[in-house]
Amino acid sequence: MAGPLAGLKVVEMAGLGPAPFCAMLLADMGAQVLRITRPGVVVDPHDVSTRNRLALPLDLRQTEGAETARGFIDKADALIEGFRPGVMERLGLGPEACLARNPRLVYGRMTGWGQHGPLAHAAGHDINYIAISGALHAIGRPGEAPVPPLNYVGDFGGGGMLLAVGLLAALHEARSSGRGQVVDAAMTDGAALLSAFMYGFKSAGRWSNQRGENMLDGGAHFYDTYACADGKYIAIGAIEPQFYAELRERCGIHDAIFDAQMDAARWPMLKLRLADVFRTRTRDEWCALLEGSDACFAPVLDWDEAPQHAHNRARDTFVSLDGVVQPAPAPRFSRTPSARPVPPAATTLADSHRAWTAANDA
Repeated sequence: MAGPLAGLKVVEMAGLGPAPFCAMLLADMGAQVLRITRPGVVVDPHDVSTRNRLALPLDLRQTEGAETARGFIDKADALIEGFRPGVMERLGLGPEACLARNPRLVYGRMTGWGQHGPLAHAAGHDINYIAISGALHAIGRPGEAPVPPLNYVGDFGGGGMLLAVGLLAALHEARSSGRGQVVDAAMTDGAALLSAFMYGFKSAGRWSNQRGENMLDGGAHFYDTYACADGKYIAIGAIEPQFYAELRERCGIHDAIFDAQMDAARWPMLKLRLADVFRTRTRDEWCALLEGSDACFAPVLDWDEAPQHAHNRARDTFVSLDGVVQPAPAPRFSRTPSARPVPPAATTLADSHRAWTAANDA
C-alpha cells in the first residue's frame, strides 16, 4: 500500500459503521489492515467502508480461531474493535491479554456509550448517542421535531474519525515510549466534541436552545437552503458582510430592509423575501449567476449529481471501483500520496500470513 501509513500493521475485528470506517481511513493512507470476520461472511464490494482490506474468516469462539488471531495481534501495531464492553475479554482477546503479549500494541475500542458509565452495556445507535450530546436537539426546523443528520455525527465524525485520531496519537506516543495503550472512543464523547463550537456560542449567549433560530441552523436568511423554480435547491452561506453584499448585488437585492443583516428579529421575514427571489430562476440559472463567486453559494446535489460536478471531477473527489462510485481517499499528501483504493477481498490464512510477513519486511 502507498501512503503515509505504509508499513503500519492493523488488525480489525469486523463490525459495522464507525469501526470499519476508521479502518478504512487507515488503510486508505497505506496501513496494512487485516479484517477478521466471522466464518460465512461474504465480502460485499458495495460496502465501501471495507475497501483496501483482506478479510480473513476466523471463529474467535473456538480455541484455534482465537489463537490464530493472537498470532496476528502479536505482530500488529494497532487493533480496532467495535463490540460491546466485555466481548473481547470473553474471547480472551481483551486489552490486558493482548498488551501482555505485545506491549507496544495500541488497542482501539469503538463504542456508542464508552467503556464505562451507566449506559455502557445498553444497546443503541447513532441517533441515541447524539441525542445525549445535545447535537440532535439542535438540528431541525423551528416548531418541528429534531432531524437525524443521517449517521454522520455519531458513527462517522464523532466515532470512526475520533478513533482514527486517537489511534494515530497513541501510535505516535508509542514510538518514543515503546508502550501501547487503550484508546476508548465513544460516540457520545465524539458527538459532544464536535459540538464544541456551539457550546462556546451557548456560553456566550449567542446560541439559543430553540431549533432553527440560530445563525448556523437555518435560522438566518443568509445561511440556509432555498427552493428554485425547478424544485431543486441551492445552499447559501453568506455570513461575512462583504460576502453578503456580493450575494445581494448579484441577485439584484437592493431593498434597504436587507441592510440589517444580523438583526435576528427580522430573519424570518427576510427568509420569506429571499425565498421569493430564489424561486424566480432554476437551479442551473442560479449556478450560472453565483457559482464560483464570493457569494458563498453552491447547488444542493444528490448522490448521482455530486460525482459529476466539475469541481469534484477536477479534484478526482470520487472514484469508481468495479462500477461502485465512492469517495476517494482524503486528505491528500504531497510526498506520500495514497494509492487508488481497491475493492475488499476475501483471503486465506496462508495468504494473510504472507501479506503480514511482507508488511513486516517493508
